[in-house]
Amino acid sequence: MGRTTNRLEKITSVLSKRQPNLTIVLENINDKHNLAACLRSCDAVGVSDVYILYHGTQPERKLGRNAAASATKWLNIHRFYNVNECFETIRSKGMKVFTTALGDKSKSLYNLDLTQGVALCFGNEHEGVSKEAIELADGNFNIPQVGMIQSLNISVACAVSLYEAFRQRYVSKLYDSPQLTASVLEENIELWKKK
Repeated sequence: MGRTTNRLEKITSVLSKRQPNLTIVLENINDKHNLAACLRSCDAVGVSDVYILYHGTQPERKLGRNAAASATKWLNIHRFYNVNECFETIRSKGMKVFTTALGDKSKSLYNLDLTQGVALCFGNEHEGVSKEAIELADGNFNIPQVGMIQSLNISVACAVSLYEAFRQRYVSKLYDSPQLTASVLEENIELWKKK
C-alpha cells in the first residue's frame, strides 16, 4: 500500500510541474546518445512533448531501449519529416519556434523570454540547424560563449537552454501550480499509473 501511495504522489507531483508550452525540436540529429541525453534534460525540466524532425539526406535515428528508454516513457514524442509541418503544428499550440545558430541576427539565449510558449530547435551535430528551419523560425538565438571554440555538443546546448527556461519559469512561479488543465492532469495521472 505504501509503495503505491508513494508512486501516485510522485506521479502527481511530476505532472503538476509539467510545462505544456515549453518544448524542443531536434532536427536531423545523428547520434542516438545525443538524442537520449536531450530527452533526459526535457524530462528533468518538465517538458511534456518533444518534436523529432528528419528531412533531407540525414538517416533517421531510432530510439533504442537503452539510455533513452527511461525518458521516452514519460515524454510524448512527435516525429515529423517536413520542417513547415512541424513548425506549424507547434505554432497551432500557441508557441513560437526559435532556432539556435550563430549569426548577426541571433539573439542571446539570456535575452529570450522563455516563460512564454516556446519551442527551441537544435540541429545536426555537423551542420547545425538547417537553412530552411532558420528561415521558417520566428527567431534565432545563440548561447553566449567566451572560448576559442564557438560551439557546444547538441546535448549540452539543449541542457543549457532548457535550464535557462527552467530558471526563468521557476522565478516566475510557473512550477508552483499545475500548467496542465485539471482534466488533462487527471487523464495523464491515470495513464502514468499504468506505466
